[in-house]
Amino acid sequence: MAEQPPPLTQVETNGIERIPDAERTATPFDLFRLAFGGANTFSTCVLGAFPILFGLSFWQGLAATVLGVLAGALILCPMAIFGPVNGTNNAVSSSAHLGVHGRIVGSFLSLLTAVAFFSLAVWSSGDALVGGAHRLFGVPRSTLAYATAYAVFAGLVLIVCTYGFRFMLFVNKIAVVSATLLFGLGVLAFAGGFDPSYAGTITQDLFWPAFIGSALIVLSNPVSFGAFLGDWSRYIPASTPHRRVVAAAFLSQVATLVPFVFGLATASIIAAKAPSYVDPATQDFVGGLLAIAPQWFFLPVCLLALIGGMSTGTTALYGTGLDFSSVFPRLSRVRATVLVGALAIVFIFVGRFGLDLVRSISTFATLIITCTTPWMVVMMLGLFTRRGWYDPEALQVFNRRQRGGRYWFTHGWNWRGMTAWWVAALVGVLFTNIPGQFVGPLGDLAGGVDVSLPLSIAVAAVLFLALLFVFPEPRAVHGPDGPRLVPAKDVEVPPIIVAGEQEQPVGSAPEFARPRAVPHE
Repeated sequence: MAEQPPPLTQVETNGIERIPDAERTATPFDLFRLAFGGANTFSTCVLGAFPILFGLSFWQGLAATVLGVLAGALILCPMAIFGPVNGTNNAVSSSAHLGVHGRIVGSFLSLLTAVAFFSLAVWSSGDALVGGAHRLFGVPRSTLAYATAYAVFAGLVLIVCTYGFRFMLFVNKIAVVSATLLFGLGVLAFAGGFDPSYAGTITQDLFWPAFIGSALIVLSNPVSFGAFLGDWSRYIPASTPHRRVVAAAFLSQVATLVPFVFGLATASIIAAKAPSYVDPATQDFVGGLLAIAPQWFFLPVCLLALIGGMSTGTTALYGTGLDFSSVFPRLSRVRATVLVGALAIVFIFVGRFGLDLVRSISTFATLIITCTTPWMVVMMLGLFTRRGWYDPEALQVFNRRQRGGRYWFTHGWNWRGMTAWWVAALVGVLFTNIPGQFVGPLGDLAGGVDVSLPLSIAVAAVLFLALLFVFPEPRAVHGPDGPRLVPAKDVEVPPIIVAGEQEQPVGSAPEFARPRAVPHE
């Protein structure tokens, strides 16, 4: 029976060990609020402005936005299942498909994703807060003002993440409602200047590159949650129907059409009334928004920036701190969160004031997603072929500094999943084509259209399934009902032992998984 949830002010002590059934008190609706709250923010508005910045018309941009959100939501939603099934985060769950050591791929990808979107949240929200304060109270737009705003945002986010899941859930409960209401006020503020007939500036020969590039940038937002969904859904009881968990993840991203369309619509107004703010050489969506906003909306902008920065920042940083503690088990979740948070803050200040990385954030995010999506494909196909069956003890081998178990494969690496991931990721990077920002060596082969993501998805799926057919996995990893669609082979399951010690089994395999043949992989 589930226990009562702990108080908000109680610091979460759970790391990436399996969450006990009695402590799983979250619901699919909580997952919806966390995923939607983390994206119902000002930084999502900035991503929503890119179709206009690329020169598309409003209706063309809307089509690209809807396509990106729906495609991203469909790719993302199955990743929510791993949390309830395994009671741990998705990087740890990936041990089953990439191997005990191969799970570090997920940890690395989640770290890069968190830094990218945490930085985007702090930069966009900080700029909006300083701009609003300047218009309302005459606060100068100085380096000190921006640095103070960034430090306040980052500090508040770090405090919330240190307390843990319950405090973060509380913040996002408030953020979902309040941010949506503030976006509603924004509709009133800008309705008079909005013209859906805005024609854009793109020429016909550049339409498809701009359209696909816009859709991919929008798609990067939902896909960016792939590594983090397990951080939150692990608190959902394992008995919860999978369709409810999947539906919560899908609908949370469909709901982000609110901030995306707000960013798209306001960007079209800026392009018509203050075009200097969308000039490719001096793009400044936040500055343009404040330039066209009525004075009464400056305070809501500041509130939206504060709430949005908190919401996006906490959902990104919490998962990375959690996963970092699993890569370095000597660090508790709290210590790992503080360490990663401090490093991210340094990155934010260096990037904003030293390297001017703000304009490159879309490139960084797109490349990360190009590498993360094949990892997700391997995970989801593995979930399908394994019939959703996992061994919780074998998943924790890396974190406990042990060796062996069902997911040891070849010296801790499942080369099938690893090969499918890195080949697909490499193909995606080679074919990336982001107009005016990054073009891979093969990016122009499709007539300037960015086909990186479809190609990486297809390569990962085809290659992984082909490897599973040609080189079957051990029967023991598939559970009592055996594999679905793919074959399996009978090999010995090495016992779980403490690394560096003699073979003293930590646990034994159940009857169905015991070896029928002698050699291991």
